[in-house]
Amino acid sequence: MTDDILISARDLTVGYQIGKGIFNKTILNAVNGVSLDIERGSFFGLVGESGSGKTTLGRALLKAAPITGGHARYTDGEVDYDLATLDGPALKDYRKRAQLIFQDPYAALSPRMTVRDIIAEPLEVMGLTKGRAETDERVREIAAKCRLNLEHLRRFPHAFSGGQRQRISIARALVAGPQFIVADESVAALDVSIQADVLNLLKQLQADLGLTFLFISHDLSVVAHTCDHVAVMYLGRLVETAPTRKLFAAPRHPYTKALFSAIPSLDPDDRGSAQKLTGEIPSPLNQPPGCKFHTRCPNAIDRCRSEEPSLENTGDGHSVSCHRWRELLEAVPA
Repeated sequence: MTDDILISARDLTVGYQIGKGIFNKTILNAVNGVSLDIERGSFFGLVGESGSGKTTLGRALLKAAPITGGHARYTDGEVDYDLATLDGPALKDYRKRAQLIFQDPYAALSPRMTVRDIIAEPLEVMGLTKGRAETDERVREIAAKCRLNLEHLRRFPHAFSGGQRQRISIARALVAGPQFIVADESVAALDVSIQADVLNLLKQLQADLGLTFLFISHDLSVVAHTCDHVAVMYLGRLVETAPTRKLFAAPRHPYTKALFSAIPSLDPDDRGSAQKLTGEIPSPLNQPPGCKFHTRCPNAIDRCRSEEPSLENTGDGHSVSCHRWRELLEAVPA
C-alpha cells in the first residue's frame, strides 16, 4: 500500500446470514470480492442501481457493516488499521478519522436537539474537548466553514430548509476532524439548485481540509461534476473503474454504457437513444452463474453465461470486468 492510498480493499466481502436454525443457514453477500484503492485527498465516486451494494460497501469501509471476507486497510500516515479486525480503542479512534454524511437530513437530525447540540455531540461523546467553551469554539468554527449562520445555532432542525439541514449534517460529520468521509446519496433528497450549492461546499471543504470522499450516488451527472475517479457497481461487484474523464469519454462495460446512455440529453437527435436493459437486477440470494450481468446484457455469449470475468487492469488507470470489452471497443465506429 503506497503512501498516497488512504483506503485499500482487496477481495472485500460483506455477508449476512439469512434464515435461522442449523439446517436453514443462507448467506447473502451484499458485497462480493471488491478490490479498490482510494487515494488521499481524492473525491472517489461509486455508482450503480439500487440494490447493487453501494451503501453496504461504504458502511463496511467505515466499519459499520461486518467484513466477512477479504481485507480493507486505512492508512493516513499516523495509523495503519486493518478494518476487518478493528475493535476496542482502535475502533474508537477510527470513528474520529472516518465519518458518514447521511442521505436524508430530515431523518438524520434529532428534532429535540438544537443545532449547536447536534454539531457538538460527537465532540462530547468522543471526549475531544475539555470544556463547554472549547466545544462551543469548535462548533462555531466548523459551522462557519459549512456556511451556517452562527445566530441560528440555538434553533431546532424544523426551522431550516433541506439544504440548511444537510449543511448541519455535514458540520456534524466534520466537527471531530476526520480525514475520510462517506457521503451516501447526500444530495439525492435536495432540489437541483440546492444540490449544486451543497456539492460546491463539499468540494471547497475537501480543498480546505484535505478530506478524502467516497461519494455514493445514482446520479451520473452529479458524479461527472464532482468526482476524480469513479467505480461502477453491479450486484455486489465492481464491473468498471477509471478516472472520471476517461470513464465518461470511453466506457467499456456494457452495464456502464447502459447507465451513461440513460443520462438525459438536451439534443433532440439524441432523445430515445438510451439503451434499454430488460429485466431486473437479479436477487443476491439467487445470482446467475458466470458474469452476473449476462441476464440483461445484449452482448452476452456462452462464455459469459458460464465463466465469471475478473476485474482486468487495461494499463491506463482503467479496469473492466468483461470478457468481450476488447472486441466491443474495436467494433465501435470511429
